[in-house]
Amino acid sequence: MDIIKTLIELCKAHGVSGDEHNAGNAAKKLLCEYMDDVTVDSFGNVYGETKFGGEKKILLDAHIDQIGFIINYVTEDGFLKFSSVGGIDHRLLPAQEVIVLAPSGDIRGVITSIPPHLSADSNKAPAIDELYIDVGYDSEQAKSKIPLGTRAVFCTEPTELLGGRIASAAVDDRAGIVTILRALELVGKESKYDISVAFSCMEETGESGAKITSYNADCDLAIAVDVSFANAKGEDKNKCGDMEKGAMIGISPTLSRDLSGALIKVADKNKLPYQTEVMSDVTGTDADAIGVSRGGVMTATVSVPIKYMHTPVEVVSVLDIENSARLIAEFLREGTI
Repeated sequence: MDIIKTLIELCKAHGVSGDEHNAGNAAKKLLCEYMDDVTVDSFGNVYGETKFGGEKKILLDAHIDQIGFIINYVTEDGFLKFSSVGGIDHRLLPAQEVIVLAPSGDIRGVITSIPPHLSADSNKAPAIDELYIDVGYDSEQAKSKIPLGTRAVFCTEPTELLGGRIASAAVDDRAGIVTILRALELVGKESKYDISVAFSCMEETGESGAKITSYNADCDLAIAVDVSFANAKGEDKNKCGDMEKGAMIGISPTLSRDLSGALIKVADKNKLPYQTEVMSDVTGTDADAIGVSRGGVMTATVSVPIKYMHTPVEVVSVLDIENSARLIAEFLREGTI
């Protein structure tokens, strides 16, 4: 697999929570290369399954949705009022370029910004209810082309940085999807488990998709593959992992300590780099929904460290995706639980 090419392909396929069909179709096409039975359910979740004759079944989950915006109404002068979908940093919004994902085709726009010369306090970030999207239409044009409820995303192109790093919107959690695809490629037909894969919808708005996919999968154990915080300039190093130091294996009261421990043992045995991510409460990932599905599922998290989460320029290292995939593949091969 060309990890960079695959990640860029997925990041370009827009899929804001609740409207993931474009991203879902792109992910389904890729998953079909590695799994026997791939479907998209009525909720938009992508689901695949391959049987290897194992005594247990494992679910590999990553969420397909990304943060974005939803159009609330059109003003009398043609500006679009919007709200955030998922945890967007509102400080970033003024003067951002966006793409409005209208039914008739993508429409470029910009988020309004008051020039500092005219602002009462140019040092204060405006509240989201003070901002609008300007697409250049008058009110009649905007209302005819952009139905209420239309989603919008940051307008960014994935960028290859030096050192094998990619900057793009939607790295959260397209990096997790690439990690799972790469793990499937690495393990081939050597898995000790039957494998279910779910690319779940609506993680950014409450893990709704994972509640469905985990119930339908009815697995014995699960790994939620997501992203987590990598240390960047000015951040608290005690709250972050490091890039190029491998997968972040979650340890939390809401996760299976046995499964987390098994992943650590596999990493140590195979000399794979890893980091532990200790969380004192829920994980904020699909693992929270999966773990309490049906009668309970032994669940762990494997996270890829990224910088600048929930911004238009999330940065990930190809090396971390590769090492996270190798950890999962070796666990599938060894079948230690």
